[in-house]
Amino acid sequence: MIRITVWNENKHDQELDIVKKIYPEGIHGYIKSFLSKENDFEVRTATFYDDEHGLTEEVLSSTDVLIYWSHALQDEFSDEVAQRICTHVLSGMGLIALHSAHYSKMLRLLMGSTMTLKWKHDVEERLWCIDPLHPIAEGIPECITIPQEEMYGEPFDIPAPDDVIFAGWFSNGYVFRSGCTFTRGKGKIFYFQPGHETCPTYHIPEIQKIITNAVRFCAPKNIQRGIRENKEIKN
Repeated sequence: MIRITVWNENKHDQELDIVKKIYPEGIHGYIKSFLSKENDFEVRTATFYDDEHGLTEEVLSSTDVLIYWSHALQDEFSDEVAQRICTHVLSGMGLIALHSAHYSKMLRLLMGSTMTLKWKHDVEERLWCIDPLHPIAEGIPECITIPQEEMYGEPFDIPAPDDVIFAGWFSNGYVFRSGCTFTRGKGKIFYFQPGHETCPTYHIPEIQKIITNAVRFCAPKNIQRGIRENKEIKN
């Protein structure tokens, strides 16, 4: 059983009517709904407004893969909890960072870069699968058309990824490394660009399949979670 925690700010979901219409149970609730159809997934949710943002030591210790969506409250997120997430990734917890989570405190810490990019609202995206043999791309067509999405454009200030699986082409001409994997310590990370809150991107079956595949890819396999500490030798 893969234990998944889906985390979402849950700010736009409560404040904007358009987001309420697309995701009545919040982005976190919708992602949980399609992941829960998998027999080997155990899914729970947490939000910014929970105690310790819902990401306590107990929660993270019992999470195999953290799915993380953030946008408007990046600076308000606890430094302590951001560092706690990083520690668990280094010890083997998988991480899927969605859309504007590129600029979250925890991902900037893990990547060691500014994670800056260009952006523009409401353009068509063609998401090209450029590494079809990667496990995250299993069952995914060569191109997915997303009628309305927030454009992210290069240059994207990230360290060299392990893999670039998806590349986005946008109707205003910009391109972007839209699906990248990284390894930090024992943990696997997948960054995935599509998913602006005012667009029904997570309703697209192929997008759901990518996230489902990513959970299985990022889940720790045959490793013992833990961080080695400095140790003084006294003999």
